[in-house]
Amino acid sequence: MNTAVVILPGLNRDRDMIAALTKISGRAPATVWQTETSIPPVDLIVIPGGFSYGDYLRCGAIAARAPVMRAVAEAAGRGVPVLGVCNGFQILCETGLLPGVLMRNTSLRFVCREVKLKVANAETRFTTAYGNGQIIRCPVAHHDGNYFADEDILARVEGNGQVVFRYAEGTNPNGAVHDIAGIINEAGNVLGLMPHPENLIEPEHGGTDGRGIFESVMGGSALKAA
Repeated sequence: MNTAVVILPGLNRDRDMIAALTKISGRAPATVWQTETSIPPVDLIVIPGGFSYGDYLRCGAIAARAPVMRAVAEAAGRGVPVLGVCNGFQILCETGLLPGVLMRNTSLRFVCREVKLKVANAETRFTTAYGNGQIIRCPVAHHDGNYFADEDILARVEGNGQVVFRYAEGTNPNGAVHDIAGIINEAGNVLGLMPHPENLIEPEHGGTDGRGIFESVMGGSALKAA
């Protein structure tokens, strides 16, 4: 399985993501710099977390206008799976590839801890390794993870089954509406989530709950045993 990781100034989880993709797929991902206008043929594109361009203006607002994001949008339009984690989720929303916005945490504080997630839709290409309603653990680290959308968008997202993960058991760390932690686009090939599954993929991390996202989208036959 061939993967690619988008690299933008200010990201700080790119190495974590590269390590996770290499560990699970058995191949190091291609890295694609912000100024690139094309992406090599791959089976998955990932936008990792961090603070692209210092989070100036709004989180992800500047990154959404980088040349590479036009290439990501074109690939997504062709059906290539795209995963955005934390700042990557913010960028996907700012690019218009996902609905809604990520606002400042209601606490007005940076939050870095483990949360529990409920798998709200296990029938997406990113979640087949899980069961509907399954509770998993996952770490978060963000200052602007408060998902919000107006009533019409929320009704559409909820009605279409686009909410993939929700914060569970009172662990919502940011005040996100409807406890939304991750959503997918209508076509089902672009997923954004605030928690960091790449940081919980092997026993040395303290658990493997995040591994299922990568295993699902990669497919069991493409995986290398950890």
